[in-house]
Amino acid sequence: MAGRYGGRVLMPGDVLDAIERREPPTRPERGLEVRRDPSVYGDLGTADRPGEEGEEIGGAAQAAPSVARSSVVMAIGTVVSRATGFVRTAAIVAALGTGLLGDAYQTANMVPFAVYDLLIGGLLASVFVPFLVKRRQHDPDGGLATEQRFMTVTLLALAAITVAAVLGAQLLISVYAGEWTGNQREVAVTLARFLLLQIFFVGASGVISSMLNSRQRFGAPMWAPVVNNLSIITTALLFLWIAGPGRTPDDITDGQVALIGLGATAGQIVQALVLTWALWRAGFRWRPRLDLRGSGFGEAMRNAGWMMVYAVVAQVSLLVSTNVATRAGARVAEAGLEAGAGITAYKNAFVIFQLPYAIIAVSVITALLPKMSRHVAEGRKDLVRLDFSRGLRLASVLLVPSSVAMVVFAVPLSVLLYARGSASVDDAHVIGYVLMMFAVSLIPFTLFQLMLRVFYSLGDARTPGLIALAPVAVHGVSGFAVLYLAPPEHIVIYLPIGHGLYYVAGFLIAGQILRKRLHGLDGRRIFRTLLLLHAAAVPGAAAGGAAAWLLGGFTGGAGAALVSLAGGCAAGGAVFVVAAYALRIDEFRVFLETARSKVLRR
Repeated sequence: MAGRYGGRVLMPGDVLDAIERREPPTRPERGLEVRRDPSVYGDLGTADRPGEEGEEIGGAAQAAPSVARSSVVMAIGTVVSRATGFVRTAAIVAALGTGLLGDAYQTANMVPFAVYDLLIGGLLASVFVPFLVKRRQHDPDGGLATEQRFMTVTLLALAAITVAAVLGAQLLISVYAGEWTGNQREVAVTLARFLLLQIFFVGASGVISSMLNSRQRFGAPMWAPVVNNLSIITTALLFLWIAGPGRTPDDITDGQVALIGLGATAGQIVQALVLTWALWRAGFRWRPRLDLRGSGFGEAMRNAGWMMVYAVVAQVSLLVSTNVATRAGARVAEAGLEAGAGITAYKNAFVIFQLPYAIIAVSVITALLPKMSRHVAEGRKDLVRLDFSRGLRLASVLLVPSSVAMVVFAVPLSVLLYARGSASVDDAHVIGYVLMMFAVSLIPFTLFQLMLRVFYSLGDARTPGLIALAPVAVHGVSGFAVLYLAPPEHIVIYLPIGHGLYYVAGFLIAGQILRKRLHGLDGRRIFRTLLLLHAAAVPGAAAGGAAAWLLGGFTGGAGAALVSLAGGCAAGGAVFVVAAYALRIDEFRVFLETARSKVLRR
């Protein structure tokens, strides 16, 4: 959420400051209870992350002020990474399709990230990044000995986990895709053996990125994923050129499986090498050390307990979604239906769904957390409450119309992105229907994520871990109910209902706890803003949907989808702006006024 024109930059902090100036000060409320030092915790990222897209969310909202100051580089890097990520996912879909072969790849490629997040990634993001930052600030040697020990231990652990995972590839595929049999299972297991090698390099990239961040070097960690994306795009295009479209698990060759598996892993290797070079340029020289006594790692591990509970619960949620989606794809194939309606459709819809949060809400969180941290340190309940309210209302100015637009334009957008190569227009329509179901949950998703950041700013990791138990149970019941009650071709379309219920249950429970702890959450003002934004978005959606329908966006191919998206977004956006002004939505006006003063002024 950053723009540049004539040397001026618009950042979320500018709009937050503008909203703060327009809202009258409140009476100070002190006595805020802080469980423990908030600086011992980092940011786990989102609650369910089906694949490598999640790593671009997780590290973007650390509370350090230095990160906030570098948010322009981060925002631009995120945008470029997301753009090339879209091309990457589109290239994979074009090469492998959305049927059994595409599902085999998506599942095999998801497993290493799930294993990494469960065993290493959660610890790295939540505890060890802030631990390294503190040791670098306070140790006489600038934390160098701690970094040497940390890299040594982590690389050894990653190597052991990677070897164990490769040897257990069959078991892991059974855990995530229990109903697969025959050639699809064999291809998935073979791919997994190649792709599980990524665990070591993903982990190494995470370690190196954390060390670069502690040195105020933010460019390489934000831009290195672009290199990975380009490598995978090249692999997908090479596969499509060699094998042609329409490959299935029954006719793909061993060499073609190896090409896809090794090509994806090569992308992670190149990314790790780019980050290693950046760390070397920053002056770090690795010297293996295993003298851990008195190193402080024991204390860091003790801090990790409840954060790891939350990470484990999140992986249970991912396990439910994956099992239902993989079974859906297998049942669609057994029923003889042509359009792919399995995990490939689910995962690619999720890639689009989380983009507004990754760019808009994460940018707001990046600007918000330093303010919230100061107010927590002062014990000011009133200001922490307002921080949450202002952050949510600011993000909603863009997230509400984005959510409504995704519902309206999901089908033409999916056709534009995915209907080529091995993926048909019908396959893209299924992705669009899944995206429509996801889009409804964008605001509950954002609400829950912001509430988690409030808990973490209070030094409370225990409550989020406990809160997550109820939503994951709701998600599990909903997911398997869809699996056994819906027709095979509709299972994956209805599966996001459980995802939405997870976050609705989460924010309802978290909201009640925070209301008591902060003496309210400014609920009336938040509800009013959300209600007015939706009221402005509905006529915009109607106008945009009508324009898209007239231009053939819901029945045509990629060309019609592009034209209908352009025309529909223009019509819908214009109506939304007029309606938002007519409804006197203060946050919307502040956003536009700040943009005009900061961006257009020379």
